[in-house]
Amino acid sequence: MLRKKQIMCGILAVIMGVSMTGCGSSSEKSETEKKADEVKASGEEETIVLRILENDTAKSEGYLDELLEAFNKEYEGQIQAVDANMEEYSNLAENGPYGYGPDVIYQANDKLMTYAEDKHILALNKEDYDCREYIPQEAWDAFTMTIDGTQYLCGIPVNVQEPMLYYRKDLLPENWEQEWDQDGNQVPDFLENWNDLYAYSKSIVEESGNSKWGLVAPCNDLYMSAGFLFSYGAYVFGEDTKDIGFAAGDAATGMMALRQFAGIMNEECIDDSIKQSRYSKVADGTYFCSISTPDTYVLFHDRLAKIYEEEGISQAEADQKASENIGMVELPRLLPAKGDLSVPSADMEEKDWVSNVVMGGVNGYGISAYTKHREACVTFVNFATGYDLVKKRAEILGIAPTRSDVASDIGGVSGMIFESLNEGHIYLMPSVKAVDQIWDPMQTLLSDVAKDAFRERNGETVKYPDQDAMQAALEKVSKNIYDAIYTLAQ
Repeated sequence: MLRKKQIMCGILAVIMGVSMTGCGSSSEKSETEKKADEVKASGEEETIVLRILENDTAKSEGYLDELLEAFNKEYEGQIQAVDANMEEYSNLAENGPYGYGPDVIYQANDKLMTYAEDKHILALNKEDYDCREYIPQEAWDAFTMTIDGTQYLCGIPVNVQEPMLYYRKDLLPENWEQEWDQDGNQVPDFLENWNDLYAYSKSIVEESGNSKWGLVAPCNDLYMSAGFLFSYGAYVFGEDTKDIGFAAGDAATGMMALRQFAGIMNEECIDDSIKQSRYSKVADGTYFCSISTPDTYVLFHDRLAKIYEEEGISQAEADQKASENIGMVELPRLLPAKGDLSVPSADMEEKDWVSNVVMGGVNGYGISAYTKHREACVTFVNFATGYDLVKKRAEILGIAPTRSDVASDIGGVSGMIFESLNEGHIYLMPSVKAVDQIWDPMQTLLSDVAKDAFRERNGETVKYPDQDAMQAALEKVSKNIYDAIYTLAQ
């Protein structure tokens, strides 16, 4: 049954009239609704078709197919959910008003809330969703906005994200317990602090004659590199979006550390090419480790399993072996307070470190304000955020689910991530439209900073030779972001 029509049309109609969806009052029936009434009156049944926009990994790894198959079987003859067949970052604001957008969209909180601020997605009623009692408040907060003193929920959380370090357990040095575990806690020091990760990465490059590397990551990606800013006192927005904090605190110190580490990476770290190659190059051992999000675990695992299969073992054995050898942990928790990664960790005291603060986010489902089938969309989202499907998503993609019951049953990193969130080690992406303006300027600067490491290596003139130059660059970027939000938009 279509949840016995418990989606409460009246409540949604009121919400739509309170300037949330931009669709105006729904007191008068649309032509589509009138047609549906005629179909019902005639005794005929019409199957509702919903277009679902999922992320690319969910599509490529088969999760979306399983979700659609399960839902369509459950609601056969009533609702049919289909792949929206759109690129995952398709612009709802541009496509929705013309009828080309999806009915349901799966995205990160910053993107969904940008749509919400411009009234492109519906406000939701938490009570309509069975997952409500299992999801922590921090996750709900990421999809909540306040207008004229009233709070609105605009998305249903599914998984929490933060940058994770992926590495090859089987490529750990044989003597790591003697050489790389000063505190004897059975965790390699280079997984706990950035100075040892720098030292170990440098040793790999030197010993291999520049044919292998330690850490290689997308330096130009703010989401992946934000720890080099936030850990030193930077932030995105302060009390409001006029306070832009990328140049705050000792952010220039962190950026100099990022440039230093880029100097021992492969040049792929400069641009987006690493985002595709990291899976295969960690798998084949070219890189000891890289950085990505929890929901890409399956990509690292499958690339390594494929290599094992090519070596002649069965698929089941290859899967098991890949599971044993792909490690996924949070980024090293400690960074050098003075920004110099070359100082041996043995020579540093507690006061010489700062705690790593990374950028994070929450992914979830939103419902388009332009859908003609609100009740059916709520039904789909309730189904997709149920225990079975969230567990299936976790099994296939390796996500960190926000549902506490799933997280408890599957184990993994969810508990660790929420603990880090509570302790302030994760800075959630702001859920406001203005955040759209931060990505391009910061990506350009981060890429340029990484290039500086290679300019220096090649004997070319560097752009940011010292912290003063780096500070000036950060201040310029912050001003450009301010202008994009306020000055140029007018």
